Amino acid sequence: MSITVGFILKRLASKLSVQEVLEASPELEEEDIRQTLNYAAWAVSDRIITIPSA
Repeated sequence: MSITVGFILKRLASKLSVQEVLEASPELEEEDIRQTLNYAAWAVSDRIITIPSA
């Protein structure tokens, strides 16, 4: 089964901890989470995004 970067990011964004994501998807390893975050950082590294204040 393939798990996408987007799926992992959505789980982390929904306030699940890394440990909770790993428990919910036992086929993942902590390194997979690290690589997901590295890829996401790389993918947006050249973009300027304005985040509105609350």
